[in-house]
Amino acid sequence: MASAQAALKTWELENGIEQTDAIYRFDNAVQQQHLQGKPWTKDPKYFKHVRVSALALIKMVMHVSSGGNLEVMGLMQGKIDPDDPRGPTIIIMDSFALPVEGTETRVNAQADAYEYMVEFQSMAKEGNRMENVCGWYHSHPGYGCWLSGIDCSTQMLNQQYQEPWLAIVIDPTRTASTGKVDIGAFRTYPQGYRPPDEPTSEFESVPLAKIEDFGAHQSQYYQLEVSYFKSASDTALLNALWNKYWIATISASPLLANSSYMSSQIQDLADKIEQAESQLAHFGRGGGSYIGTSERAGKKDDTQLKKIVKDSSKIAQEHLQGLMGQAMKDVLFNSSQSAASAVAMDTS
Repeated sequence: MASAQAALKTWELENGIEQTDAIYRFDNAVQQQHLQGKPWTKDPKYFKHVRVSALALIKMVMHVSSGGNLEVMGLMQGKIDPDDPRGPTIIIMDSFALPVEGTETRVNAQADAYEYMVEFQSMAKEGNRMENVCGWYHSHPGYGCWLSGIDCSTQMLNQQYQEPWLAIVIDPTRTASTGKVDIGAFRTYPQGYRPPDEPTSEFESVPLAKIEDFGAHQSQYYQLEVSYFKSASDTALLNALWNKYWIATISASPLLANSSYMSSQIQDLADKIEQAESQLAHFGRGGGSYIGTSERAGKKDDTQLKKIVKDSSKIAQEHLQGLMGQAMKDVLFNSSQSAASAVAMDTS
């Protein structure tokens, strides 16, 4: 159990989980005052930050990991804090999975999912958990954290009728590869709103098959900063959940479990290189001079090549982390067993 506790501490450090107790106080009158004011209607980017409890985070990670290559979905409970020093914040206190039908590209909530949601909320109120449902989470297995066209429509509809509402996306495949939760928190802009041109804040590795969907809807939403917290009373629950998560983690090999993902990543990288090469060859005809449209295309291809280099570095890092993790498990478990067997043979 000591190794499990050490792994839990490492996981908390890697994901930057801070300890606080004050955040768990819930004042319904203050919350209702903030909700009735509806300040988000005056500012399309009102919410700037998301704080997620470690308990909700590990429950979400365990749920999306169980889905494999299929998308799964759940809801989150929480509150808002307009006075946070980092800007108006949505605080996720807990999460729960929904019984939904998932495919490789979408999740569909049926009538039983809505019934489950209502019953869960009623039981939470009886247990003195007064936080409201404030968003949904779902998985993108192997293709990063962003909102597709269907995701944007779903989020926009919920923001219209259930504000405040947040969308969280988790990539369980990349999480398993790196050990750090690959997560993104998003809110959509109001329908018809055109955001000002802003530089891309962060590089996002998107498979070639998804780039068109990613680019077509990228201007319809914005990403929020995410941080994590826990309380002293969360320790027992975290330990219980972590023991289950830890057993699944040490019993699995990232190199074997993610072998198809690794192969698809390398194939996707090869396709991107081939596409960039053909575009460069096309615009380089006629002596290789870039003027007018060709010059702009050349700059675009240069940016594309830079993204390919970042993609390749990211893939190499993920594969190296998986290899190092497997090597460490071999040292910790197989080497100790071999040593114990050798000692037993010597004594006999």
